Amino acid sequence: MLTADVKRAGSLIESVVDADNLRSAFSNAAKGRWAQVEARAFAADLDGECVRMRRDLLSGAYPWGNYRQFLIRDPKPRLISAAPFRDRVAHHAVINVCGPYFESYLIHDTYACRKGKGLDGVLGRAVSFARGGGWHLQLDIRKYFDSVDHDVLRRLLARKFKDHVVLAHFADILGGYRTAPGRGLPIGNLTSQYFANHYLGALDHFIKERLGCRRYLRYMDDFVLWADDRASLLGHRVEIAAFLENELRLDLKPEVMGRCDRGLTFCGYRVYPGGLRLSNRSRRRFRHLYREAMDRAGSGGWTETELVRHVEPMLAFVRRGASHAFRQRVLAAHGTDPEARTG
Repeated sequence: MLTADVKRAGSLIESVVDADNLRSAFSNAAKGRWAQVEARAFAADLDGECVRMRRDLLSGAYPWGNYRQFLIRDPKPRLISAAPFRDRVAHHAVINVCGPYFESYLIHDTYACRKGKGLDGVLGRAVSFARGGGWHLQLDIRKYFDSVDHDVLRRLLARKFKDHVVLAHFADILGGYRTAPGRGLPIGNLTSQYFANHYLGALDHFIKERLGCRRYLRYMDDFVLWADDRASLLGHRVEIAAFLENELRLDLKPEVMGRCDRGLTFCGYRVYPGGLRLSNRSRRRFRHLYREAMDRAGSGGWTETELVRHVEPMLAFVRRGASHAFRQRVLAAHGTDPEARTG
């Protein structure tokens, strides 16, 4: 059974609507969006917008708007729900204040959407756990963001926060989106990242404290346990499935289990006790994206500066995976000097 937090955060709404916090929230929301009409209009009347936002947030009746939805395919199809710019500012205002309280509930070994953690952190930790030998058990939630239960999440939030106005805003944000009655989080919201991590924070504590699993980590809804023997992991799998079904109303995808020395496909890499290699899927994706980038630059669609801006993140990704010879072959195949772009 889920237990209540000993300390709950209260009296937060005044900090949320503080003028300096609202201005900071605007600055955060506007990063990379200055070309948008909504952002420029908000900036043109910043003081007035902050006054009105303060009024709406204090009243508990903020008019959360409609989402603009679009589909992306990178690497798999996902429906992105973009909130209006004003709502983005409000999300940042709330998270500026509530974010540290969300953070305080999370265990060390959950890595997605956290400052100072991220992909490098989770991959390094996965390699260190694999070095312990034995077996790994990889689990993933079926349609996680679409399956989050609003009633369960509201109860979890009420165990962490006691400011009724903030909780009312959380409930309104949840109520503004659904994939089925009472379910679903919109991919693309800042608040969704925190809600999604908090929701599975209960699972983290169950695995670490109830199951006593020392080698465990989570990257959003993809999580891995390591143990010396296969039988203990199979037992953990049964208990985790029951916890998810009974407490969080979630279902697991089929598990992946194997020996550590045979490698684990995780976050686009193959994790071995000795380090990382690129997964086959990541190799195919890099070839495809690099070819597209070079074709676009060759046709005049991108300048050299734009090409570098798009290619550098691709190269940074593949560099992690002991891929020097592979990426040199790909670059050379497109007439690119490998020495000019990679080390």
